[in-house]
Amino acid sequence: MENQKHTILVVDDEASIRGILAARLSMVGYHVVTAADGEAALEAFRQTAPALVVLDVMMPKLDGYKVCQALRQVSSVPIIMLTALADVAERVTALELGADDYMVKPFSPKELEARIRSILRRVRQSTSLTSCLDIIQVGSLQIDINKQRAYKGAKHIPLTYIEFKLLEVLVKRGGTAISRHDLLQQVWGWSYASERHVDTRVVDVHITRLRAKVEANPKEPEFILTVRGTGYQFQQLHSGNEKTQHKSSTIYRSENPLGADK
Repeated sequence: MENQKHTILVVDDEASIRGILAARLSMVGYHVVTAADGEAALEAFRQTAPALVVLDVMMPKLDGYKVCQALRQVSSVPIIMLTALADVAERVTALELGADDYMVKPFSPKELEARIRSILRRVRQSTSLTSCLDIIQVGSLQIDINKQRAYKGAKHIPLTYIEFKLLEVLVKRGGTAISRHDLLQQVWGWSYASERHVDTRVVDVHITRLRAKVEANPKEPEFILTVRGTGYQFQQLHSGNEKTQHKSSTIYRSENPLGADK
């Protein structure tokens, strides 16, 4: 099976959860590695280079947040975080630290499997598809679509898979406003937007993180613009891949994603 190519790292301090998830994911063809705490998780990651990490928040030694931060310093591996609290602030924190998705305990192992499959499918499609827009240069920002890398001048910008996918969708539709729901569908997958009542602030959180990495002044963005009442758009490009200035009064450069529709 195609899943046999992928190693999944499952990190949780509860042995029962590790066992259930390992059995479920192994049954559908994944190679599963488990860890019971944050320190063991980082060591397992170094040794196995997994395709995806399932990461619990509350753990001994190093909690899931610190593990997520450490992983994001060295890798863009997809991370699904598990949280026992349904609190919005905790979920937002996970996303701000670089997690790609989250699930609230108790959860269905079948749903987790579906989310893993969806994320890995999108990663595979993204890396296998070729594009006529091989390299896009916008001012000091350079985006290599095929290699999934971005640069500011000569400096590489470390983006997570979700952050790069978000940037790619915006760039390919440069000059066109894209709603938050459309971004959820195109970046996270149609099932993410249609099967769950997802708070669109997931998009806003990742836009904020992306701006912090690609913009000289995230509070006065020149590339990723907020479109009032709609969502976001990337600065329109000329045919020569040069930046053009927007004069539409509907575009706001200041960062106020949560209140943008008010």
